[in-house]
Amino acid sequence: MIFKATKENITNAGELIKAGDVVAFPTETVYGLGASAYNPQAIAKIYAIKNRPHFNPLISHIAEVDFLKEYAIVDERVLALAKKFWPGPLTFILKRKDDNPALDLACAGLKKISVRMPNHPVALDLIRAAGVPIVAPSANKSQTISPTTAQHVQASLGDAVPMILDAGACNVGVESTIIDVSEKQIVLLRAGGIALETLEEFLGEKILISDGNPNKPSSPGQMLRHYAPKYETRINVEHPAPDEFYIGFGDMDCDLNLSPTGDLQEATANLFQMMHLAEEQTKKHKIAIAPIPNIGLGRAINDRIKRASYK
Repeated sequence: MIFKATKENITNAGELIKAGDVVAFPTETVYGLGASAYNPQAIAKIYAIKNRPHFNPLISHIAEVDFLKEYAIVDERVLALAKKFWPGPLTFILKRKDDNPALDLACAGLKKISVRMPNHPVALDLIRAAGVPIVAPSANKSQTISPTTAQHVQASLGDAVPMILDAGACNVGVESTIIDVSEKQIVLLRAGGIALETLEEFLGEKILISDGNPNKPSSPGQMLRHYAPKYETRINVEHPAPDEFYIGFGDMDCDLNLSPTGDLQEATANLFQMMHLAEEQTKKHKIAIAPIPNIGLGRAINDRIKRASYK
């Protein structure tokens, strides 16, 4: 059920998290389906509601940088990145501080933990109201299009979620960038809301790129098929077929345009919303997406549409 994200409703949502239930809530990237990071039974509900494989780890969301030291091993480089980019769409993969079994399900049994601080007042207020880190994958059925509105959550998950906090559309529109900072060499595991070039410029070093192992993910977002609409989808299409609903980019004729001016930030924010609209239309039962430059935020767009088109 959808509730406006008022102070009272956020407090009530925090009580649900404390009681071992789940809550859907907005972040700057997409809407998340949240539970206490320390409650395996509540986390099991997330996996069941989403029909998500248990070997696919979850991101833990915190509201204070100082909490990193509670369950993760951090160094000055990690703290510098956090100070620069948090709150924001950047997730760290870090070594767990200890073998707390309460975190095993959230971490899919791995000895590393995924953590970020969302840049959304409702998300931060909810974490503080719950008093614990909140693990939260996207609030939709596994392998379907990620939700950027409360209505998307309702359409995908229905009454399985007792409370959906509604604060309007997400302004980034794709999930966070994920980097493994647990070793000397930083590795990009998922392109997202912060561009690779921006991170490299800040660090003054090159970041390796890895798609990971889809059969044994080390972070979220590494499944081969993900973010997928119900219709067959082609990418890098310059000339769509007559039976394809065409999502364009730049100055072109199309059914929907991610950004008529070729602005990658605008395109990123529009991506999932336009994929939802393409899925909801009934005249054409195939989807085609125009080529997107594979630079900056374009990497995140291309990652999502590549997985959306995987057969």
